[in-house]
Amino acid sequence: MATPPASHLRQHLKAQATETADAACGPSDLPRHIAIIMDGNGRWAQQRGLPRIEGHRQGVASVRRITEHCARLGIGQLTLYCLSSENWRRPEMELQFLMHLLEQYMIEERSLLLRERISVSMIGRREGLPAATLEALDRTIELCSANDGMRLCLAVNYGARAEIVSAARELARDARDGHIDADAIDEAMLAARLDTSGMPDPDLLIRTAGEMRVSNFLLWQISYAEMWVTQSLWPDFDAAHLDAAITSFAGRDRRFGGLSQS
Repeated sequence: MATPPASHLRQHLKAQATETADAACGPSDLPRHIAIIMDGNGRWAQQRGLPRIEGHRQGVASVRRITEHCARLGIGQLTLYCLSSENWRRPEMELQFLMHLLEQYMIEERSLLLRERISVSMIGRREGLPAATLEALDRTIELCSANDGMRLCLAVNYGARAEIVSAARELARDARDGHIDADAIDEAMLAARLDTSGMPDPDLLIRTAGEMRVSNFLLWQISYAEMWVTQSLWPDFDAAHLDAAITSFAGRDRRFGGLSQS
């Protein structure tokens, strides 16, 4: 069955949201920024009697199809949680394989990224990442820097608490050195010192594998994100799952702490 054009799919999603949303509430716009906690690679492999690394390999295929689908839908930004700062506790062989997969992805997907006009960025700490992985990542970021389509942000060796602590330290140094007034520090000043400075906050947070936690991911940025959790493991996550998440989002009444406008 042929995939409908992105513009038709967007209209279809909005129509579905209109039908399923409360009649008193109009559907929201599609999310500008989708963030995904990709979970379940290891379980996917174990269920099939395969080594965990095979789950990660299949997970890369999901990254490919979801990135392409988001770009064609017109999503402004997609942020993927690739490796948390806590994941270094995993076996050394698995970590080496993950770094190799990231390096390979950065090289092999350049044609897709360029064709779909996707720009690339990374958040997280570079320390501890293999030189070859960083080189491939930096080169892809450079090659895609002029692209004017969706922004793909990869969270690698990332932890939200460490990110917030780093921003607080920078603010403290600026106040100590007289560059800012400590009493004038506000949310915007802290946000400007986060890894995600200049990016919109996520509107929709997706987590696979049924886990009901945010795992130290974008803690500041997801303050008002809508959450959507699926039992499907990440290697099984496809365009239909993403469409279901977006449809759910479009039917929600986002009040941001206020009252409904209807």
